[in-house]
Amino acid sequence: MQIIIQKIVSLFTAVIMFLVPAANIPKAEIDKSAFNTDYTYVFVHGLSGWGSYAFYYDIFPYWGILGGNLMKYLSARGIDCAAASVAPSDSTWDRVCELYAQLTGTRVDYGKEHSGRCGHDRYGTDYSKKPLIDKWDSENKINLFGHSFGGATIRMLATLMAYGSEEEQAVTDENEISGLFTGGKEDWIYSITTLASPHNGTTAYLVGHGVEDNGGTIPEVLETKVMFFASRENPDGRIFEDSASYDMDIDGAAHLNEKIKTIPGIYYFSYACSMSYQDEDGTWVADTNGMEPLFVNSAKLIVKYTGVTPEGTVLDESWQENDGLVNTISAKAPFNAPQKEYEAGSVEPGEWNIMPVYHGDHMSLQGGLLMTNNVRPFYIEHITMINSL
Repeated sequence: MQIIIQKIVSLFTAVIMFLVPAANIPKAEIDKSAFNTDYTYVFVHGLSGWGSYAFYYDIFPYWGILGGNLMKYLSARGIDCAAASVAPSDSTWDRVCELYAQLTGTRVDYGKEHSGRCGHDRYGTDYSKKPLIDKWDSENKINLFGHSFGGATIRMLATLMAYGSEEEQAVTDENEISGLFTGGKEDWIYSITTLASPHNGTTAYLVGHGVEDNGGTIPEVLETKVMFFASRENPDGRIFEDSASYDMDIDGAAHLNEKIKTIPGIYYFSYACSMSYQDEDGTWVADTNGMEPLFVNSAKLIVKYTGVTPEGTVLDESWQENDGLVNTISAKAPFNAPQKEYEAGSVEPGEWNIMPVYHGDHMSLQGGLLMTNNVRPFYIEHITMINSL
């Protein structure tokens, strides 16, 4: 049902795209004179998102939205890129299996152990006739961009490519196991960039429980999050732990981070977004001027929320700055990963480079939804930096 709703909303917005002229976005060009690499860029969408395999992608691209198709724009400037299409609300693991199959032109294999434990089919779509990219190996590496929940997807992909899965290897015949689970492919990925990704979960699940707002009580049910968060009841019978909802919960994200590793040979970059500011008394306030209407209510809730998760994680005032859906502190880097603030000229693989916080809401780096944001210069600058390493 959620997928159907998502498609209806997407198609409805596509109609808006034809009725509302796209902004006159200035051109931004790429100077390749300083490039040391020129690998393919693969873009992975977030929750409730879609990619190039969706039949409506060409008229309503996730990457660019009303501002125009970012993939076409970059391709026209000599940057090889592609937009993946993974399950809108499934778990990180399932999305990774789908991404791997698209990149390798194979049939989706969710794993014998995983599918049996989680209660769903082992095999999915066969991409052998329509792979996402032409070639992928240690000589033909890829750079990965992940927006929102797409960040966890590309991080887990890198982990499995490098180390495989002992659980899958233990129960699967070597002649039928997916190459995703055998490891030894850590040098197939050159860089990872996450955009507004809830590495450590988001308190958007938790807000609205007796929080005071200008003398009134904020409603306990936040309607807007229905569009972004999967139900805790999976209609196909799979367990809740095998869902996006679990992986983006604060405690669920902590468990996920225990499984995901930072690979020594990969360059890591993260962009957190913020539409919040601190008042004179130090309290955080949601900056709703120019924010997508979809995020206004949740932004106001998150800046007021403090609490403790069921497993004991303290959510203090440091969690209140947000982009309307994801806490800024969560989007900077996984708490358990090596990390530092980005400094030009001192980028090393195997550690997260935390980029300057981007002033914008959760969809700003995607190009905006109803409010067009010119992200072309942003991507050209970042791609140029990566290719110049």
